[in-house]
Amino acid sequence: MTDENARDCVGPPGLPGPPPVGASALPSGTYDGTVVLVTGGGTGLGRAIAAEFARLGADLVIASRNADRLKAARDELAALGGRVTAAVCDIRDPRRVREVFDTAGEAYGLPDVLVNNAAANFPVPAEDMSPGAWSAVVDITLTGTFLMTREFGRRHLAAGTPGSIIDVGASYAWTGGPGFAHSAAAKAGVKSLVETLAVEWGPYGIQVNGLVPGLMPHGDMTAEIRGNLERAEDTGGHRVHDQHRPPDDKASRQPALRVGLPRELGWAATFLASPYARFITGHTLVVDGANWQRRDLVSPPVVTVREQLGRAAFEG
Repeated sequence: MTDENARDCVGPPGLPGPPPVGASALPSGTYDGTVVLVTGGGTGLGRAIAAEFARLGADLVIASRNADRLKAARDELAALGGRVTAAVCDIRDPRRVREVFDTAGEAYGLPDVLVNNAAANFPVPAEDMSPGAWSAVVDITLTGTFLMTREFGRRHLAAGTPGSIIDVGASYAWTGGPGFAHSAAAKAGVKSLVETLAVEWGPYGIQVNGLVPGLMPHGDMTAEIRGNLERAEDTGGHRVHDQHRPPDDKASRQPALRVGLPRELGWAATFLASPYARFITGHTLVVDGANWQRRDLVSPPVVTVREQLGRAAFEG
């Protein structure tokens, strides 16, 4: 086999991988003296975002409903060199939201950066969704984000100080998300909040931006989301056929031919809140290797949401 034929068999390489853990494009100490509050900071992508701020010198306040996970995250993040405070909080409760900001203020001062990462989500066909399920997701993802944002804004407006807000969103805020009607509606609301409040609060020096992750597997993904990915690999959709890449490989479903790494979302967050992004506001940055823009020349057969979730026909 010639070298040219060997290259033809290998196929496209996809996007290169990122730098190693601990690397940063921003100068060391960029966030020295800066207070960063991250909701959902005890697990998954929230913890990954918090870690990148910590590496750049930020004082962290991480908030979550789970005290045990918060403690583990606090210990891990403190090992990166910064000061870390953990606060148990249900962001649906305005009183608890105020208490979290009070805790931050007593520890370090008013947070300069707010990362609204906390959200709820699980796949379910809309016809099977209970009012309680709808409310749980919308109240945490949208209302909780608003309550945290409002408290941050009110305190900065009263103090006459600038600030930066980053709301973690989802690409189906634009496209809709079959199986995720509750979450897609909530994330569309979050995207609208970003665009609305950027205009309202820009004159006061408060930036508001969105940040959308692509597929970034991590150990804290919920059982429902992991199961949904596994079912998609086993049964559904159009697959890339390449003898060098298994057809059920998650990477083969991404235009980048790889999944994202949580630290890549963290790097994007630290940039958006940094002095180098002061003129960026009202924008939602999508970090997903172009996956949400993917289109096939010939669309694959439609597989209903019920089939994808392994559910029997709806009987009322």
